[in-house]
This record gives sequence, C-alpha cells and structure tokens, in this order.
Amino acid sequence: MANILDTATKSGFKTLVEAVKVTGLTDTLQGAGPFTIFAPTDEAFDKLPTGTIDKLLGDIPQLTKILTYHIIAGKVMSEDVVKLDKTATFEGSDLKIHSNGSVMVGDAAIVQSDLEADNGVIHAIDTVLIPQY
Repeated sequence: MANILDTATKSGFKTLVEAVKVTGLTDTLQGAGPFTIFAPTDEAFDKLPTGTIDKLLGDIPQLTKILTYHIIAGKVMSEDVVKLDKTATFEGSDLKIHSNGSVMVGDAAIVQSDLEADNGVIHAIDTVLIPQY
C-alpha cells in the first residue's frame, strides 16, 4: 500500500495533489498519521467559480486553511463516518456530517469511499469545502 498522497495521486486527484504540494502539506500527508481526508475530485474543483483555483494558488495561507478543513485525525472508514454528526478538522473548525440518502460532509456528498492508504483513508467528495468564518 502507499501513503495518502501517493494514493491520491494514483487515484486521479490531480488538482488536490497539486494544491497539497504548493502548500507544503506533502510531508504531513506522507507522515505516520493516521489521517482521513475528504478529497475533492477534480470535477469538484472545476465547479468553483472561474479563477478561484489560480487565486488560491497565489494565497497559500488561505489555500492551506481550505485543504486542512478537509483533513481529520484518525482512520475513519465509511461505516464510522455515517455514525458521526460532526468532526474536528486540522483547520480547527468542526465539519458537519449528515445523511440525506447519501453521506454528506458539509455541503459535499461522498462519491467514493474507503480508498485505503498506509497512513489513513481517502473519501472522494463532489464539492470543495470552504470553512465558514
């Protein structure tokens, strides 16, 4: 098995992996963990307003806040995610979890779950989560 970052790369999360590298979170996601990452698909990033990704790539502190809002401590498999109503993120805010036919993490639906890695697990989501301030 591979670490979370290598698993994300092999699973086609190109935009997410690029953003992780730009922010310097590479070492974290290749570290011991365990971590759970709610990983926006490339299609999720494509849904952002035009120019948003370029703007964020130029604002590393803001991009780091957004990315760390997608990461939680521990290896939380899908059968455990559905039992949660919220979880603390690396960014520091709570992320709400609920079910409305599909499992929702904030405003995002989990579209693929349990992509296991040596140091955690990835759940693919269909929307980029933006922390509320």
